[in-house]
Amino acid sequence: MRFTLKAYRDTEGVIELALDAVDAGAARRQAEAQGYRVLSTNSAEASGRPRLFAGGGFSVPLFAQELLALLEAGLGLVETVALLAHKARHPDAQNILQDLQRRVGEGRSFSQALEAIPAFPPLFVATVRASERSGHLADALRRYLAYQRQLNALRDKVLAASVYPLLLVGVGGLVVLFLLAYVVPRFSRIYEDVGRAHLPLLSRWLMHWGQVAGDHALALGILALVLAGGVVSLLRRPATRAAIERWLWRVPAVGEQLRIYQLARFTRTLAMLLRGGIPLVAALGMVDELLRQPGLQAGLVRARQAISEGRAVSDAFAAQNLATEVGTRLLVVGERSGELGEALERIAGFYDDEIARSVEWFSRLFEPALMMGIGLLIGGIVILMYMPIFELASSIQ
Repeated sequence: MRFTLKAYRDTEGVIELALDAVDAGAARRQAEAQGYRVLSTNSAEASGRPRLFAGGGFSVPLFAQELLALLEAGLGLVETVALLAHKARHPDAQNILQDLQRRVGEGRSFSQALEAIPAFPPLFVATVRASERSGHLADALRRYLAYQRQLNALRDKVLAASVYPLLLVGVGGLVVLFLLAYVVPRFSRIYEDVGRAHLPLLSRWLMHWGQVAGDHALALGILALVLAGGVVSLLRRPATRAAIERWLWRVPAVGEQLRIYQLARFTRTLAMLLRGGIPLVAALGMVDELLRQPGLQAGLVRARQAISEGRAVSDAFAAQNLATEVGTRLLVVGERSGELGEALERIAGFYDDEIARSVEWFSRLFEPALMMGIGLLIGGIVILMYMPIFELASSIQ
């Protein structure tokens, strides 16, 4: 497989290499053996997309990764930003990085320059600002990248578990649509000569649908497309998604898992901020957007107020349902040892494991049930189509 690598060497600066290797790790080792420091690696299939862009938007994690690699190579911050701005190929990426280069060159601190550019989220800006007090920008970038990897791993687990059910629904839906739109209308015309009065009730309903579908195929096709477009349009609306989310929160088992998922992101983000040197009360003000459920948001406001008044974090979180029982115990241990950030990191890992177990349990239970339901639906349609033939054969005998 062919890989495109962005790499740095003192004599050449930042360049792109095209190497053939078994995997990305082997391509990286080849480049390092030639004296390069690898900034990023992409397969040839993805190399047509600019490196600082992912899905059409500016990728802050990828920027942080390349920035970290150049800083570890011994370059200064101003020189690093200039190199990245010079090598960016997409016009929007160039504009963002050139704006950043200009602001840093004017003498602003790195965090001030980042804060003035909307492409950089407040969380990243806060992480950099905290590192400026200690002078360890590289460590802050490593924490941020590790945080992003852990969040992506949790999200990928949830998405991977939904792929197979969606595939089953899609294939099953296409088979049912084919039967109802193509096969049943032809059976309906066959049974017209026999007389539908002799058909079982459910078979008569199915054949009636077949006649309607055969006579108005074009109109039904247009109607189906319009309905599908309407559903997609509704799902894209924030109000619709919010209504679905509110409904899911009211489902007992699903609502609890949504709560754990949001608490996992919340505690992991808070842990990164605390370990970066940001005060607790200020960090709590940065993570409120991660709790999308109104009850949790209001609870965070009350917990922050209680903590600012001197109440223990474990007590404030437990009172507002911002931690499970195990999470509360770990918070108590972290408060006693003075390592609250590490305790929050462990809590987030515990939540991740709980979500992984729930996703695995859901997959084992739901996927067979879904397959059985689709099989029963398709089998029912086929049986209703062939039942009159079976009855006719039995009467002849």
